[in-house]
Amino acid sequence: MNGEDPSPVVSRPTVSSVALLAGVSRQTVSNALNNPQRLQPDTLKKVLATIEETGYVRSAAARQMRTARSGVLAYRLDPVRDGIGGAVLDTFLHALSAEAERRDYRVMLYTADSDDAELRQFSRLAQAQAVDAFILIETHRDDVRYEWLVEHGIPFSVFGRPWSSDSSGHAHGSSPQPAHAWVDVDGASGTAQATSHLLELGHREIAFLGWPKGSETGDERRRGWAETLAQAGVGEDRRDSLDSGQRDGILEGADAARRLLAAGATAFVCASDSLGIGAFSAIQAEGGKAAVVGFDDTPTAAALGLSSIRQPIEKAVSCALGSVFAQLDGASGASSEPSLLLPQLIVRASSRPATGSPA
Repeated sequence: MNGEDPSPVVSRPTVSSVALLAGVSRQTVSNALNNPQRLQPDTLKKVLATIEETGYVRSAAARQMRTARSGVLAYRLDPVRDGIGGAVLDTFLHALSAEAERRDYRVMLYTADSDDAELRQFSRLAQAQAVDAFILIETHRDDVRYEWLVEHGIPFSVFGRPWSSDSSGHAHGSSPQPAHAWVDVDGASGTAQATSHLLELGHREIAFLGWPKGSETGDERRRGWAETLAQAGVGEDRRDSLDSGQRDGILEGADAARRLLAAGATAFVCASDSLGIGAFSAIQAEGGKAAVVGFDDTPTAAALGLSSIRQPIEKAVSCALGSVFAQLDGASGASSEPSLLLPQLIVRASSRPATGSPA
């Protein structure tokens, strides 16, 4: 051995070293990272290629000192459900994290089991200047989180509409919610698509498997089914007899389906894939031919051949982040633009035609 270190330390690339290798100024490298629109396309391409080649990573601490931003978005992590019902929010979180990374941001997770607990988390994170903005989920009537964030001047966006308001976001009553950015999926449109699809397959005795009335999202999905059946001439009394509300779950869906099959139902529109999978399983176990459409298009639904309503989660994430970054950049009016997105019917084997109807 000659005493030399066989593993010499490689110095970490810096803005200066990137600038030297690219043949540009430090300010040009900074602009490539923070204000790429200021550079000519060829220059931007050269600098970004050098950054990629050297493996340069920005210092979060340095950026926070320079911009007074943490580069962090906060998102509440909800408890694990039945492995199916939580799939949409899992997809949302994955898409949110991926899109945030592309914008050189990170997602910080926190937990809270009530609005009050979440407000305490808001206060703790805001006082520590640990996050730049919040992405909220699981909206409900009289949601106090919006007002707190507005009062404290903290940027945020919401996956879910303000349920004390109508579907356009205009509040009812004497205590309107503050205007804020939100994006949601039109659940009524989704169940209307499912119901129209089953009508086209020759069904008229189309049952709805939903949650107990009073669930904002559930009631919205029920409305699409009910209005579409009413337009098809199915009377209110019969609609009421085909409407079932129960807890979300596979067993609950199976029990409800068996009961409604006995009452004459030949098809089911479901408020979730959990209920739809339960219904589909019960029908198959009894050798029946009833049709089923779920909601959320989970991987389990796809594996079982269950038709379902797919939510445009990536688009929802893009809208939510677009609003948040517009607020952070001080865009006028950016905090109050709502987005209501249309879901898509995905047809699979569970879309069976009514007996006697052409396949």
